[in-house]
Amino acid sequence: MRKFNIRKVLDGLTAASSSSAAAAASAQQQAAAGARDSDIAETLQSEHFQLCKTVRHGFPYQPSALAFDPVQKILAVGTQTGALRLFGRPGVECYCQHDSGAAVIQLQFLINEGALVSALADDTLHLWNLRQKRPAILHSLKFNRERITFCHLPFQSKWLYVGTERGNIHIVNVESFTLSGYVIMWNKAIELSSKSHPGPVVHISDNPMDEGKLLIGFESGIVALWDLKSKKADYRYTHDEAIHSVAWHHEGKQFICSHSDGTLTIWNVKSPTKPLQTITPHGKQLKDGKKPEPCKPILKVEYKTTRAGEPFIILSGGLSYDTVGRRPCLTVMHGKSTAVLEMDYSIVDFLTLCETPYPNDFQEPYAVVVLLEKDLVLIDLAQNGYPIFENPYPLTIHESPVTCCEYFADCPVDLIPALYSVGARQKRQGYSKKEWPISGGNWGLVTQSYPEIIITGHADGSIKFWDASAITLQVLYKLKTAKVFEKSRNKDDRPNTDIVDEDPYAIQIISWSPESRMLCIAGVSAHVIIYRFSKQEVTTEVIPMLEVRLLYEINDIESPDGEQVPPLPTPGTGSNPQSIAPQSHPSTSSSSSDGLRDNVPCLKVKNSPLKQSAGYQTELVIQLVWVSGEPPQQITSLAVNSAYGLVAFGNCNGIAMVDYLQKTVLLNLGTIELYGSNDPYRREPRSPRKTRQPSGAGLCDINEGTAVPEDRCKSPTSAKMSRKLSLPTELKPDLDVKDNSFSRSRSSSVTSIDKETREAISALHFCETFTRKSDTSPSPCLWVGTTLGTVLVIALNLPPGGEQRLTQPVIVSPSGTILRLKGAILRMAFLDTTGSLVPPAYEPWREYNVSEDKEEKDKVKKRRPVSVSPSSSQEISENQYAVICSEKQAKVISLPSQNCVYKQNITETSFVLRGDIVSLSNSICLACFCANGHIMTFSLPSLRPLLDVYYLPLTNMRIARTFCFTNNGQALYLVSPTEIQRITYSQETCENLQEMLGELFTPVETPEAPNRGFFKGLFGGGAQSLDREELFGESSSGKASRSLAQHIPGPGGIEGVKGAASGVVGELARARLALDERGQKLGDLEERTAAMLSSADSFSKHAHEVSIIRSLS
Repeated sequence: MRKFNIRKVLDGLTAASSSSAAAAASAQQQAAAGARDSDIAETLQSEHFQLCKTVRHGFPYQPSALAFDPVQKILAVGTQTGALRLFGRPGVECYCQHDSGAAVIQLQFLINEGALVSALADDTLHLWNLRQKRPAILHSLKFNRERITFCHLPFQSKWLYVGTERGNIHIVNVESFTLSGYVIMWNKAIELSSKSHPGPVVHISDNPMDEGKLLIGFESGIVALWDLKSKKADYRYTHDEAIHSVAWHHEGKQFICSHSDGTLTIWNVKSPTKPLQTITPHGKQLKDGKKPEPCKPILKVEYKTTRAGEPFIILSGGLSYDTVGRRPCLTVMHGKSTAVLEMDYSIVDFLTLCETPYPNDFQEPYAVVVLLEKDLVLIDLAQNGYPIFENPYPLTIHESPVTCCEYFADCPVDLIPALYSVGARQKRQGYSKKEWPISGGNWGLVTQSYPEIIITGHADGSIKFWDASAITLQVLYKLKTAKVFEKSRNKDDRPNTDIVDEDPYAIQIISWSPESRMLCIAGVSAHVIIYRFSKQEVTTEVIPMLEVRLLYEINDIESPDGEQVPPLPTPGTGSNPQSIAPQSHPSTSSSSSDGLRDNVPCLKVKNSPLKQSAGYQTELVIQLVWVSGEPPQQITSLAVNSAYGLVAFGNCNGIAMVDYLQKTVLLNLGTIELYGSNDPYRREPRSPRKTRQPSGAGLCDINEGTAVPEDRCKSPTSAKMSRKLSLPTELKPDLDVKDNSFSRSRSSSVTSIDKETREAISALHFCETFTRKSDTSPSPCLWVGTTLGTVLVIALNLPPGGEQRLTQPVIVSPSGTILRLKGAILRMAFLDTTGSLVPPAYEPWREYNVSEDKEEKDKVKKRRPVSVSPSSSQEISENQYAVICSEKQAKVISLPSQNCVYKQNITETSFVLRGDIVSLSNSICLACFCANGHIMTFSLPSLRPLLDVYYLPLTNMRIARTFCFTNNGQALYLVSPTEIQRITYSQETCENLQEMLGELFTPVETPEAPNRGFFKGLFGGGAQSLDREELFGESSSGKASRSLAQHIPGPGGIEGVKGAASGVVGELARARLALDERGQKLGDLEERTAAMLSSADSFSKHAHEVSIIRSLS
């Protein structure tokens, strides 16, 4: 029987103790030790922290509705989750959310009023005030007995028509958000034209030339022209096919309907018996004058006129049924030409942008906004070929699903221009030459001057760099990592990639040094690629590559609680003898002696010359290979250091280190071999199992299903493999509070073999620090953290710079230093004696692909890397502090003595998903995001709690995979598959946020109404106006039934009330303008208007008093 070190067992038991008394005593001891060992003055206090959302970027997830204000030039998009996204000029965006989360079915702007009406699937209407930087709801109206199906708000009207599933139409006053007593009942609208119910209302619009005539479309195919004054239908138009949409010709004499059989019918208003014309845009014209074959439904049609030519008929859908596999199309019919524009995704809605907001004028369409399922497209109608506009919004985050994310604030100032210059060469050609037409709003004030960069890794192997400065987002540069590999054409062609069903190039981890511009990525097929940045294009004749064998096994063990959890392989002593000297691992064979696949990587690197554009260029490709029929395990941690020329990566088998300058493998050790003779766990090597990657009890257990072993190397975007991202958190316990994993408890840590089987390398950190207690000066080393909470230190002996660095070997050796925490290690960092962060050494970026004379080359080679070790004048005895954060706790270790001076148990019942050591207000802190939704910050080095806010429950792996903190109080995560949510935990940023946000509403003059002309004015032609107040007001139509709808006041606030008040004044101003347009030339117009304003004000007050008295009675 193996002997145990009793002291270590007691240490483990102490660390696992969760009693408050023990924790308090421990805290007191740590504080006393800290007081002795550290006199660092900490400046951060709780008042420096405040948590709030800042901005949301990306394409609105699951869009469902679209609206445009043609005067303000603001676009609104509603979604199936109740979100509202508003877009103005590039850089002016806004996100709002309906509390109910119900789908938005329709949006209607109060044009040029700074207000928007949203209709939701839960039968509520909401009035949004857009005259404030963060729009708010002023009023809501909940329908109780009828379902809302369609809304229509005429231009410059305050009366909203609401159609319902029962076929009725109700009228809402948008200023007070109350129902009028005027109702159009379905049976009155159709009378005897149909024996059955006509179905839900699918369209409402007023005749452009006569506001008193309302066109009502019912789903069954009946259309009625309702006279609002006489309260009866003037005409009824009946068609056999169901109606999807209706649109007017601007003269009000014709309208067009789209139908479910792919036809369009054009009707003359005064000829209800049959349509003037029936068109099947995509139907095959049969001989003998037969009716064309039916096509798919035309979901929407718009009819737009031009002064100088033929009208535009624009429609979505209507394709022939035999066009199987054809992409969704938008059809533009103009005169005799028909253009079919194919789209990448399904069309949700489209709108035609026109020069005038007046429906009774020539429309002069100039563009079409097409809202797709996953994109927003603008088509230029004025140019031949209908080119699209280049979209300036950051809507391509999800072009390929995002698999990981990193955020860097306060970057070097030359980085963004450098990335932009290489990215500008990647832009597509053939866009419209006109300016982006959605140009409303104004930018906010820029109060943050530091550069910010977001990097997203994607399922197709691409990496995107984004400029995220000053709460905006703009793509800078895109790197395609997959281009170094051969593309598999068919399944027979890819014998080694069958461990990856799809997306074999998906990015899992990104390691980037902004100062040196070195980039390193780890992919889902157990591959690592190192990149250098260059402004010059080069052709690489042979892509440098290394193959690494890394597989160790132990006995299969049942988990302690009886559940069958397939264990992760952990190193044994008998596999793969390892020399520390540099060596290469070329692929020597494809199968072992017993016929098993062996020494084969998952992907095949191209063997032909590779042309590499300016930007990031491949320096080295490293791949883990199959070993005796076992596929390589996914990489769980990654670190690169430009000053040392080294990259290190690990997985659940062990760790490898590569010298990317000499292209050699320096280290290839199983985790157990890192411990040497200090390993406290009993592990027995066994022959390799013939099972695939085990499924750890990972975060996917929340709601995304547990993966089966055979899924081991699938893309993180695969439906069955949503957890397969190599995060430190992948090998985590269930979110249920079960003490069945190491991260739950360190008690009996020596005997729980299940814990040992899960030991993977979870964190790596290159630094210049003290490797052993006996060290008198810092030296280069690699700190290694594992999922068992162990920190091991590997010493690095680097040759001198220049030529010797390329010829002499780097010597690496385990130092014997072992530190322990509770829970998997997530992050490590180092502080100097003043409490300042000691960043890893780096080599400043220089252009490698440019010819230099010998003297310059020698200067560069002799130049020492930027090292940030403390000065020799500082006290040697306690020269640095190591900050280590695990899933459960954080510790501050004094170096070189290795005494724990501070300790903080972060969480007992949950675990930390992400921990980052970040700078804020000229100081530093530890920021943590826990699986229970809490965001916490702690001072350094004393680990005092500064912030603890419940913010976001962990509902899926996407949040865990993408959440990251950065400097200056910034953080982000992927809130949906298509959107990034940025938040701040800085009180200063929260205070300045209002100034930084853009203005959506800007004062703009409403264009002049179309000139009626002399003869129309003389003989009473032209547009007929309607006094809707007289028709729909309470005095003439009475009160609506109280049980029909319930009014709910909104939380709009003072700013909202001001906006609403200005809307009333605008309404009166329009009334004055209408008098002028009707030809009623009044000499004393100004006096009468003033009197009207006064009278309206007085009437409003009296009406309010009357309503109060009535409600009281």
